[in-house]
Amino acid sequence: MKTLSIDLETYSEADLAKTGVYRYAEDPSFEILLFAVAIDNGPVTVYDLAQGEEIPQEIIDALLDPSITKWAFNASFERICLSRFLWDKGLIPRGTYLSPRGWRCSMIWSAYLGFPLSLASVGAALKLDKQKMSEGKDLIRYFCIPCKATKTNNGRVRNLPSDAPDKWDLFKKYNVRDVEVEQQIQKKLSSHPVPDQVWEEYWLDQEINDRGILVDQKMVENAIKLDSLSQENIGKQIQEITGVENPRSVQQLLEWLNRRGVAASSLDKASIKELLKITDDPKTRAVLNLRQQIAKSSLKKYQAMETAACSDGRVRGMFQFYGANRSGRFCLAEGTKILVKTVEGSVLEKPIEEVLADDLVFDGEEWVHHEGVVYSGDKEVITWDGVTATEEHMVFISPDEKVPLILAKEKQLLLWRGNMETIASKGVQG
Repeated sequence: MKTLSIDLETYSEADLAKTGVYRYAEDPSFEILLFAVAIDNGPVTVYDLAQGEEIPQEIIDALLDPSITKWAFNASFERICLSRFLWDKGLIPRGTYLSPRGWRCSMIWSAYLGFPLSLASVGAALKLDKQKMSEGKDLIRYFCIPCKATKTNNGRVRNLPSDAPDKWDLFKKYNVRDVEVEQQIQKKLSSHPVPDQVWEEYWLDQEINDRGILVDQKMVENAIKLDSLSQENIGKQIQEITGVENPRSVQQLLEWLNRRGVAASSLDKASIKELLKITDDPKTRAVLNLRQQIAKSSLKKYQAMETAACSDGRVRGMFQFYGANRSGRFCLAEGTKILVKTVEGSVLEKPIEEVLADDLVFDGEEWVHHEGVVYSGDKEVITWDGVTATEEHMVFISPDEKVPLILAKEKQLLLWRGNMETIASKGVQG
């Protein structure tokens, strides 16, 4: 035995999207439902752990042997979940993880070559014979997360294989198909291998993620409590002045302002700033200032820390290898970041949700003002060279030439990546 190709289906009451895989796998409710594996690129076998089947000892031994290469798409998920499985078996110490050096990730291989970061998208881009099954999302929702108790389901809060045998059989086929797709990806990309140095960097990235970042849980807890008290106090002050039922309701405050002769259609930061310029009434000014304080406070970071922290107080999995638009730079896995210039003149990357009204945004050519996030309806998107956007979205194909994404795709024009240092320098000078 030299290689294993693996895919897992799992259950946990923890929300994977919010907690990350480390906290997700650590949850007391976590379990592996299905374990699909192919040995040395052979046929795929699925072990139905949810219904009492067991992983053979030779495969467990292979999981523990770093000289046997384990493949998976987004391998960190399988590696961390199997580490938890081995904790419960008493085969590795609780709180430790399988060495990443025994693992290779076909998602990283795909990303290295400019492909998207999802199995379905890579399969479609490579035009594989076998594609990821579209039924998967519904099956995962049904078996892998808690369900709402209803009269129809007799008040159960989780769906088991016995609740829908036909769906379970399809779920097992879905589990097998994911391994088959992963095997095809390896075969398709075999002529363009990832350099050993990049795998060394990937393993280092995984070791950093395994170690995690220590969070002061008491500080996080107190920050959330203090904000709650502050919000409650500000809300009472607004109620005392205005008499509105809900001091956080924009609509109720707008109606109160309109009754006082203040024509306002929004209470965002920029609007309040303008209203304060034209309003002399003390009560109105007091309410606007208090509203500013309510809107200013943001607990998203503290709440994210609280949700993602493991039992030892460390937040793990904070870095996404090859996540910085395929440049190979380490990238924080906390959402989209864009280049901005602050009012002080500093140039940095910022999470999009933290971009302020006063920040200038770099559009690839110059620093521009923005009007915040504006909903403009649902639009069809396409994917080309690792970028997903609307067909008319302009992209660079060289440092000096932009074309619509649809044209780049039709003509098979690779996108120009540049680098943040060059772009930042150009923006500062421009």
